[in-house]
Parts: sequence; structure tokens; C-alpha cells
Amino acid sequence: MSTTTHDNWIKAGYETFARTGQSGLKIEPLAKKVGISKSSFYHHFVDLEVFMKCLLDHHLAQSYIIADKEQKANTIDPELIQVLVEHKIDLLFNRQLRIHKNVQAFEQTLVQSSKIVGDAFKMAWVRDLNLHLTQPQTEGLFTLALENFYLQINEDNLNNKWLSEYFYSLKKTASKFS
Repeated sequence: MSTTTHDNWIKAGYETFARTGQSGLKIEPLAKKVGISKSSFYHHFVDLEVFMKCLLDHHLAQSYIIADKEQKANTIDPELIQVLVEHKIDLLFNRQLRIHKNVQAFEQTLVQSSKIVGDAFKMAWVRDLNLHLTQPQTEGLFTLALENFYLQINEDNLNNKWLSEYFYSLKKTASKFS
């Protein structure tokens, strides 16, 4: 089994799910995107259920990579924003998990990835905002900000300018609480 072919399927499926959700995961269009026959898909994954499990595992692996980069960031703007822009597809994938969290596997992966990425992001966020809030207040504010973030993001606005404006606005709002 060719690792490169397997990785090409994962990359194509991951990007497709990030942009269109599970409904976009059709084998024939993916095969065209990858430039490989449909039979290759079945050779590597057997069926869409196995493929989806591989995509979810890939997302968790990406979450650890993002968390590592977030931990190294000292500021939201520009350091953390650069990480977010660099991982646009991962954020859009996570958004799809949120939208379709009625699917148990999606919800489980969302909870895991949110814990991995969220903890690292929250540390940078609190440090950068210099908030003087209790732990429950910080958690509550962060949860609201995260939900608001995922409601607003899309492929077009996940860029430096929009993120900078978003976090500036969030900083102004958060400062009213401390």
C-alpha cells in the first residue's frame, strides 16, 4: 500500500469535508481530485466509514500540531493569527464537526480537538488580553468567544485582516469584564 496515495486520499477528503461537510465526501469526485481510480479508494479504506475515521484521526493529529504552535505564540496578533491562517483548513474542518456534532464520532472528535487546541489557545489569549478574571469567568468568556468565532468563520474571511479585526473587537469586549 502506497503511503503517498493514502495520504493524497486523506488530504483530498480532509479539505473536501472542511469545505462542504460530510455530504461532499463522494468517492468519484474525490478520485478525480486525487487523480486516481475509485478502486484505489477501496483498496486503501474499504468504505466511507473507515475513510471518515481516518479523517477524524488526521484532524486530531493536526490539533496537536496547532496546539504546539499556539504554545509558542506570545501574542494573538500577529503570532497566533498566523497559526490560524496557516491552519485554515483545520479550522474549517473543526467548524464542520461543530455543525454536525449530532454524529457521535464528530462530537467525540470535536471534544478531543477542542481540548487539545483550546487549552493552548486559552493560555495565549489570557496572557495577551491581560484579563483579571476568575477561572470560571475566563472559561465562560472563552466558550462564548469560541462559539462566536466558529459561527463567523468561512474560507474567505480566515485571513490576517479579518482575524486581526475580530480579535481586536474581542479584546475590547473582554476588557469591559475585567
